[in-house]
Amino acid sequence: MDLQQLAMQVAKITQDAGRHAAQDQLTPHVLRTASPADEQKTKYSSDIDETVVRYLREKILEVNPLNGFWEEVGSERTPGAYYWCIGHIDGSINYMRNMPEWTITVSVFSIGEDGSATPVIGVVHAPALNVTYVAAAGHGAIRIRRSVIGEKREAIMPTTTPRLKGSVISFGMSYFSRESMRALNTVSALAGLPSDIKRVGPASLDLCKVADGTYDAYFEPSLHSWDVPAVSAATVVVWEAQGRLCQWDKAPISWYETNDVVACNGLIFDELSGYLLENMPEDAQ
Repeated sequence: MDLQQLAMQVAKITQDAGRHAAQDQLTPHVLRTASPADEQKTKYSSDIDETVVRYLREKILEVNPLNGFWEEVGSERTPGAYYWCIGHIDGSINYMRNMPEWTITVSVFSIGEDGSATPVIGVVHAPALNVTYVAAAGHGAIRIRRSVIGEKREAIMPTTTPRLKGSVISFGMSYFSRESMRALNTVSALAGLPSDIKRVGPASLDLCKVADGTYDAYFEPSLHSWDVPAVSAATVVVWEAQGRLCQWDKAPISWYETNDVVACNGLIFDELSGYLLENMPEDAQ
């Protein structure tokens, strides 16, 4: 299987889906909860979200069904198999509020003989920004930008900023208060070191902006199972751009558990990790 060729085919599909979603963003939307029984877990969505996922699944199956879809096979994932992982719109609040920072993401997971999962293809498309990030294991990462003068494809790489001082950092946070507090406490501890600390989102786009050198680092605590499609796609982009991505305690990402994620250019990791470890849960230290 040619991972690079497959990644480029999927990039075209996500761009097609993105055009429909971008048009829909211009129409009024109703904010609604995902589950009336759990008002604390508010999700913002529209009919186009399900339409995009359905379109991606149908078109991807025409290209190559692989061994199925990550979310469908669950614990029955087979060693040696490859699974598609398709996410809903990442950055749904931004989407609903007519902000341009939202993405459509697709990844492919490879399952090792020990059952471990590793993303090997990542596509992150930001329709309103006219930018697509594409990466395949062993083939590097590229950024595709569209403008009135045409399409530009370029290899990407992280910054060479050597210290937190003078860096630009982005962070993400949950809508759960305890998880958000950990992010804000870390930001407070870092204040005064970086030139700027930004909070824009979504996670997939922030991670890709580490890969292309827009940010020097990004961190977010407690990325959950519903974040797997977006984060896995962006992870391949970061890795293939030669950035560093792992958990706050330096452990590898586990795609079966909740993760505290940090990505950076690698040069500032040791300095940044000290601040992250101070805000790890006590039972994790």
